[in-house]
Amino acid sequence: MDNVAPSGLTFDEYVGKAYEPFSGKVEKDRLVAFSKAIGQSDPVYLDSQAAKAAGYRDVLAPPTFSFTITLDAGQSFNVLDDMGIEHASSVHGAQWFTYDAPICAGDTISGQQSIKEIFTKKGGALVFIMIETPLKNQNGEPVATLGSTIVVRRG
Repeated sequence: MDNVAPSGLTFDEYVGKAYEPFSGKVEKDRLVAFSKAIGQSDPVYLDSQAAKAAGYRDVLAPPTFSFTITLDAGQSFNVLDDMGIEHASSVHGAQWFTYDAPICAGDTISGQQSIKEIFTKKGGALVFIMIETPLKNQNGEPVATLGSTIVVRRG
């Protein structure tokens, strides 16, 4: 199979591409609801006073909450849509996080998604698109980096 995306560009032309920056406010009620939904019982994830007593600015975001920030900002299908790839031909292959600083209620988190690497397997029948999204808080401090791999079936 060739190295051309449905958009007509080669996959190599997408490596390094950055998408529009985004930002969003971290709402306390959303954090508490998320924490309860995942079964988090530590009070720093549920109560402002407990979080502040533990040294946080406010209610602490559970580790995977940072992914919801990207979902809320409409980042889910940027890459596939840009490449002209049908969503039904792709699956979520991997997800990873690195953490630099706490995300707390009241923070404004900004980020910018980019394509780090694209490679193929099975003679080009499978395309692996590796995406990275660094996040910063309102002070410009790095808080997390999200990585994911999308696997696209071709042919």
